[in-house]
Order: sequence, then C-alpha cells, then structure tokens
Amino acid sequence: MKSSKLYGLHSVQAALDYSPKSINKAWIDAQRQDKRLVQAIGALLDLGIEPEKTERKKLDKLAEGNNHQGIVIEVDMPAELSESDLKTAVQSLGETALFLVLDNVQDPHNLGACLRTADATGVHGVIITKDNATGITPTVCKVASGAAETVPVYQVTNLARTLRWLKDQGIWVFGAAGEAEQRVYQADLTWPLALVVGAEEKGMRRLTREQCDVLVKLPMLGQVDSLNLSVATGVLLYEVVRQRMT
Repeated sequence: MKSSKLYGLHSVQAALDYSPKSINKAWIDAQRQDKRLVQAIGALLDLGIEPEKTERKKLDKLAEGNNHQGIVIEVDMPAELSESDLKTAVQSLGETALFLVLDNVQDPHNLGACLRTADATGVHGVIITKDNATGITPTVCKVASGAAETVPVYQVTNLARTLRWLKDQGIWVFGAAGEAEQRVYQADLTWPLALVVGAEEKGMRRLTREQCDVLVKLPMLGQVDSLNLSVATGVLLYEVVRQRMT
C-alpha cells in the first residue's frame, strides 16, 4: 500500500473523520496554537499518534510549498480496485445500479470533485481508465474531502470491454455528449445505469461512445458551450437522484 502526505486542516480533518486508521504519522508547527490545530492534535493523540513538533521550513518541504496551515500527516492512500472487484460488486448489488464512468479524466481536482458528488448521490462506484488518466493522488483525496475513502474506485484497462460487460449484466450505458439530440431531463434514468463522462475538452473517445446505449446533453442557454467536467457530472447525477426519488 502506497503512502503519501496530506496537508492543511481541512484535509487532515477529513482523514480523521473518514479514514483515521490510514494515518501513520503527523508533523505540526511548534509555534502555532490556534483552536482548530489544537483540536486536530487532540484527535491524533486519541489515535495514539503523537505529532512531531517541527519548524515551518520542514512543514513547507513536506507539503511541497503548499499551504499546510501548520500540520502535515502521512497516510496510506486508498487503493484503486480491479476489474475483478467491479464484477464482484455488480453481481452482488441488491439495488438499482448507479455507476459513474470517467473516460480518461486527467485532472485530479476533477476526479476529487466527482468522487465527492458520487458519495453524495449514492453512486455504487466510480470507474476510471488505467492509462492516460489520473488515479488516486493526494490532491484527489484533498478535494474529495473523505469521499476517496468511501466511494469504490475501479481502474480498468479496456473501458469499451468493461462497458460491454456492464450491458450484459442489464446495466444501461448513458453517455454525456454535447451533440446529443436528447436532453438529460427527457431521458429515463431510473434504470440500472452507468453514466459516462468524457475527458476534459476532448469528451468521450470514439470506442467509448460506440458502447453507449443513449447519449444525453445538458441545455446550454448562454454563450459558453460546455461546463466544467465535475460541475456537469454533478448536475447529471442529481438528475438521476431526482428521478429515482420521485
């Protein structure tokens, strides 16, 4: 299991809340005594982890120059799961499937934000590509605010093959595409569903698009022709939630 550094009070608190057992070590600014830092130190001590008091220069180095707010921790990173794990999860589902598929998404901020929304909307897992895409990184964990530990992430080698297999299991594959004729609000999203969102700027690859049963789009009423990937994903997933709750 690989380990990495997380920094900043928000990221540290998320680790304390959602994955305290993953924390191995901590460093704190010996000169700071603000309330939130003291609370974080108390929580670490409760876990049996005594933070090492150090100078700011060392914290700056550990956080690679980023704003650490006086605290850095070392954590075991959440692991990406395999295609075999995905098959086991799909076949053991006891409710209507909802998977988010990200085709070659490379920005860790987008992946982190998508994981956070996936957690909020009850997604059963996020499927990512192995090549030309970001995996679970410290930045992903920071942006996800705990969702990297709660939402299963499945890394697959051949996305088109995985989508074909999902369809064989009775899961409909819906792709988000700006050129689609049907708006997402016109589609029935209550079926077992894998929602595919393509990479930043490029969208879905051709082989991925060919596996989609339905293409849907978001209405764009202003001057811009697209939304940020994670924003669009959030709108799409909450439309799924709205339909299923209704």
